[in-house]
Amino acid sequence: MKNSIRTVAALIMVAAILCGTAGCTAAEKKAKAADLMEGVTAQPVPAGRKAVEFSAGVNDFAVRLFRSCEQTAMGGENMLISPISVLLALSMTANGADGETLAQMEEVLGMKTGDLNEFAYSYLNSGSDDPKYFGKLDLANSIWFTSDEEFKVNKDFLQVNADHYSPEIYSAPFDSSTLKDINDWVKKKTDGMIPRILDDIPEDAIMYLINALAFDAEWQTIYKENQVRDSDFTDAAGNTKKVPYMYVTENVYLEDENAVGFIKYYRGKKYAFAALLPNEDLTPAGYIETLTGEHLRDMLSNAERCEVRTSMPKFKTEYSAELSGILESMGMPLPFDKEKADFYKIGTFNTPDYVIYISRVLHKTFIEVDEKGTKAGAATVVEMTKNATALMIEKPQPKEVYLTRPFIYMLIDAEANIPLFIGVMNDPEK
Repeated sequence: MKNSIRTVAALIMVAAILCGTAGCTAAEKKAKAADLMEGVTAQPVPAGRKAVEFSAGVNDFAVRLFRSCEQTAMGGENMLISPISVLLALSMTANGADGETLAQMEEVLGMKTGDLNEFAYSYLNSGSDDPKYFGKLDLANSIWFTSDEEFKVNKDFLQVNADHYSPEIYSAPFDSSTLKDINDWVKKKTDGMIPRILDDIPEDAIMYLINALAFDAEWQTIYKENQVRDSDFTDAAGNTKKVPYMYVTENVYLEDENAVGFIKYYRGKKYAFAALLPNEDLTPAGYIETLTGEHLRDMLSNAERCEVRTSMPKFKTEYSAELSGILESMGMPLPFDKEKADFYKIGTFNTPDYVIYISRVLHKTFIEVDEKGTKAGAATVVEMTKNATALMIEKPQPKEVYLTRPFIYMLIDAEANIPLFIGVMNDPEK
C-alpha cells in the first residue's frame, strides 16, 4: 500500500420511501455479490420494550437533527429529512465504534448502543398490519463488505447487526458490478423511488450498510375534486403566488404558544401527516429553535379533538445535504477524525496501522403530497473511509389552520409516536 494510514469507506445508506399506490414498480435483480451470511445466523432476541417506549429518545434526536439542518439550510430552501433513517444508519455504525468515538455517537443519538439496537429490533419486528387497510411500511437492511483479502470483517460486528437489523450481508469486489448491485438493491427496496444512490465507489471503500424504508398509503379521507382550487401562498421571500390548494375539515388540532396546526390521518390511522404553522411574527426557523423532542411528543400526544378547517397546498420537493458537519456540531466530531476515530470493532487489516473513520454522511429526500396521499423517499449514506367527550352546552367555533405561508410538516408513526419525516415548506413551487 502506498500509505501507511489508509481510508476505509463504510457507507451506510438508509433509503426511506413513502409512495402512493400508483407507479411504484422496479425490476428486481439479484446481486452478484457473494452472500456473507454463512456462519452468521441471527440469534433470538429476548422480548423487550415496545418501540413507543423509545419515543422520547427518538423524538429528541429528530428535533435536534432537524434544528441543526435548518440552521445550515439556505434561506427559503425547502428542507426535508428522515430522522428515523439517519438514526437507523448511525445505530448500525455505532455497533462498530468503541471508546470515546462510541460515547460521542451515543450522546448525539440520545441512547446507549444496547437501547438503539433494542429500539431497532422492536420497530423492525413490530408486525405487519393489512397493507390494504393501513398502508404499507416495509423496511430492509443490507451490509456490503469489500472482498479485498487485506480486510477481515469482525464477526461480532456482523452478529450484533444480524441479530437486531436482519440485514442481507454480501462480500463484493467493490467494482462497477458492485456499484450496479447496490443501486439495484436500493431501487428495488424503495419501489423504484430512488433509482440511484451511488455515483461511484471510492478506491478505499470497505463497507456499505444500507437501510431501506418503503411506505405506501392513502389519506383516510381523500380530497374531492371540488375541494381542490387555486389560492395564494406567500413564500419565504414575501412573494405571493397562486398554487393548487386542498381544503377539508379535520378533527385533530395542534397548538402551542408559537404555532397552530392539525393532523390528517392516512387510511387505517396508523400513520399521519402533521402540519404546524408558526405565528405570523415567527419564521419556521425561529419556531424550530423553540422546539424540543419532549415538547413535540407532548403536543402530538395531547392534540385537541375538535373541528378544524384546513387548507394545504399540493407540493412536491427534493432535498439533499451532507450531514457530517452537522453531526460534528451536534457533538460527535471524533467519528469523523481520520487519525483518532475508533471503529476497530468493524474489522481488522493485515497491516495494523489503518484508521477507519466516517468521511461523509449523505442524505437525500423526496416528497409529493396530493389529493390521494403522500409519496416520499429518503436516502442516507454514511461513508467511512480508511485513512491512514363531554356534553357541550354550546357548540364551539371551529378552529382554522390555512397553510398559506411557510410551515413545518411531519409524517409520523401514530402508534410508535415517532416522526418518519420532518420538513419545512417555504415554497410549494420549488
